[in-house]
Amino acid sequence: MKKIYFIIVFALMVALAGCKKYLDVNDDPNRPIDVKESLMLPPIQMLISQNINASGDGNLSVVLQQYMQVMALNQVAPNFGTYLMYNIDMDGDWNNVYVRTLNNLNLLKIKAVAGGNFKYTAIAKILTAYTLGYATDAWGDIPYSQAFLGINQATPVYDNQQQIYVQIQALLDEGIADIGKDAGLAPGSDDYFYAGDMAKWKKLAYTLKARYYMHLSKAPGNTAIAQAQLALTALTDGMQSNDDDAKIAFSGAAGAENPWQQNFLPASTFVLANTFVDAFKTRNDPRLSKMIKPAKQTGLYTGREIGLPEIGSLESYSIPADFYAGANANNYLVNYTEALFIKAEATLVVSGFAAAQPFYQEGIKQHMTKIGVSAADIDTYIASRGALTTTNALRLIIEEKSISNFLNAENYTDWRRTGFPVLTKVKNALSEIPRRVLYPNSEITANPQPQQKAKLTDRLWWDAN
Repeated sequence: MKKIYFIIVFALMVALAGCKKYLDVNDDPNRPIDVKESLMLPPIQMLISQNINASGDGNLSVVLQQYMQVMALNQVAPNFGTYLMYNIDMDGDWNNVYVRTLNNLNLLKIKAVAGGNFKYTAIAKILTAYTLGYATDAWGDIPYSQAFLGINQATPVYDNQQQIYVQIQALLDEGIADIGKDAGLAPGSDDYFYAGDMAKWKKLAYTLKARYYMHLSKAPGNTAIAQAQLALTALTDGMQSNDDDAKIAFSGAAGAENPWQQNFLPASTFVLANTFVDAFKTRNDPRLSKMIKPAKQTGLYTGREIGLPEIGSLESYSIPADFYAGANANNYLVNYTEALFIKAEATLVVSGFAAAQPFYQEGIKQHMTKIGVSAADIDTYIASRGALTTTNALRLIIEEKSISNFLNAENYTDWRRTGFPVLTKVKNALSEIPRRVLYPNSEITANPQPQQKAKLTDRLWWDAN
């Protein structure tokens, strides 16, 4: 595994601090050797928003959106959309997860613990749990227990996915406990997610607990009912409104654009896939114009079919509308609507489809309200979807959850868990739809492990659908 470094914002500080070996700079304010938590937190959160949630200089998030047939490359196949991947394609994402995010969260936690600043330790632990969840749901077994020992352990072992999930829940529990401690400094404007509102951080932690409980509903040694009951218990303290969404706002100024807006710039050749766009038209979904732009060339809502052997005109295809991909749009990481659909799914497991119906419908309503659909159109659409039944309940819940979680990696996990939304492999596919991504070449070279032989179609530990 690569030697761990500070992220860019700390690089100058570290470099200047290194001069201490040769110069007496202990009291020189121009050569800081100590970084406050309030300076560490903002760039970490921005990295999570840009490079974890939206790929940034990696590929993972946009690859998963192609697997889910939401995004398409306007390029000749084969490509990511037809399941072509090389190990080197994941180098940037592994670096984003470990070097730039998890390591710096560990440094933030160490700093905050030393200073008794428990609100910051809480945030560090919650974001570590979130990032670990993202990583293990992509790769399966990953380093954690030995990952941050530096030169003392340059080749950390891979913890199995079951152990990682135990760690995720433990980190969330510890974060919740730390929120309840009054000692130390508290974040404010340096907290891009919640501006220091620790009640919202607590709701986020409980919502994530519910998310990760439901991930294991079919994992070996677990039962769907037990996991659903755990999720429902967690959600009693989870998100309660759209105001609780974990998101980062972007101004839209040069250098401060929403990362999904950047992903759909013409140079990327990304557009929306026809599977995603056509489903809105089939459902007569009033969110169509709120979430999707018509093609510039035709004025029609048109997605590109993945796997085509020719390049089309970019302006003949749709891209996301401004709510999710405008330059000044919010970047949503965890949504209140996810909590509602988790509650609907868990209630379905525990109490049946009739009991799940109110949560399912409320999830639709809250998402539509958030993006600006009128009350009349909301009522008409919900009525058109009909009532949940034994045969359609899980499909409808996960379909609607995936819409409300637009451009979120969580949808790929839900598809693997449940089989919904229903997908078929694309034209000119090189394999069946992948169940995971490959380990990065950089990691294979620096830290060889037996798990790295995994193929795209190999299932993760919890993926027993």
